[in-house]
Amino acid sequence: MSSDFEAYEQDFGTLTAEIINKIGRIPKLGGKEKTQLVLNVDKQLEEVRELMEQMDLEVREIPILGRGMYQSRLKSYKGEMEKLEKDFKRSRIAYSDDVRNELLGEDAGSSESQRAHLLDNTEKLERSSRRLEAGYQIAVETDAQAETTNAQGEPTLRGNSRVTLGTLSDHRQQTILELKCVETPDV
Repeated sequence: MSSDFEAYEQDFGTLTAEIINKIGRIPKLGGKEKTQLVLNVDKQLEEVRELMEQMDLEVREIPILGRGMYQSRLKSYKGEMEKLEKDFKRSRIAYSDDVRNELLGEDAGSSESQRAHLLDNTEKLERSSRRLEAGYQIAVETDAQAETTNAQGEPTLRGNSRVTLGTLSDHRQQTILELKCVETPDV
């Protein structure tokens, strides 16, 4: 039984080598040649899937004591198969440099300006995030101060106390000023 598994392993190795070679050629081709090669690779991948099923059946027939080694090899082959399928999907949509330049034309050189623009926007986003975090921190501190005031037994807004209203108003004005300082752009 293990000799059948080893024969399947050899077939797996041969097929995957052919598939890898063809996957590498797909992005460089165009038109009918590319379509034909994609169909060919797709058929070969189906053969590999069937081969994997046969290997799985062989492993199940191996006695339990010797099965572990074959299961780990089969698991490795399944991982390799997943990688092949991902590479195949990428290669079908990948374009060669010639095709890329043909599609993009003169815009290919503007990628540097687009990159610079993207970096500028990223920096602005990071600055805004820091400002928001600072504002949130101020809000948390203000809330903590209000809780401390309530815990100390001082009258709140409902108590109609002018001192407390003035104190809270001062805290509020201070918070608003701090938020305005945070919101102003760095010059």
